[in-house]
Amino acid sequence: MSLGPLLSSPFPIPWHAFAAFAALAFGGVQLALPKGTPRHRVMDYVWVALMLVIAISSFWIQQLRVIGPFSPIHLLSILVLITVPLAVWYAHSHRVAAHRSAMIRLYLFALVGAGIFTLLPGRVMHAVVFGQ
Repeated sequence: MSLGPLLSSPFPIPWHAFAAFAALAFGGVQLALPKGTPRHRVMDYVWVALMLVIAISSFWIQQLRVIGPFSPIHLLSILVLITVPLAVWYAHSHRVAAHRSAMIRLYLFALVGAGIFTLLPGRVMHAVVFGQ
C-alpha cells in the first residue's frame, strides 16, 4: 500500500479522496456515538461539509467518461447534493427517523458503496491499495 499514486494524481483527486477518508471516519464515529448531543451536532456539520466537498469535487474528476465528461457516478454526486441538505433539514425539523435513515443511507451507499468501486483496476485507489 502506497499513497504515492494518490499524491501524484491531478487536482482534485487527492482532496476528494482525503475528504472521503475523513467522512468515512467521522461517519463511523457518528454512527457509534450517542445521538442528539452537542458533539453529535458539531460532528454532523463537519461530516456534512465533507460530503459536500466530496460531491462537488467529483465533477472535476472525469477519468471515466460515459456521457460527455461525466460518468454514472456523477448521478450519485447529484443525489448527495440533494440528500445532504434534506437530511439536515430533517434534523432541524425534528424528523429523527427520516434524518437517521438519510444519513445511514448516505454513509453506506455514497461513501462505502462508491468507495468500493474506486478499488476497481485502473482506478487511483486500486493503485494505492494493491500497487501499480
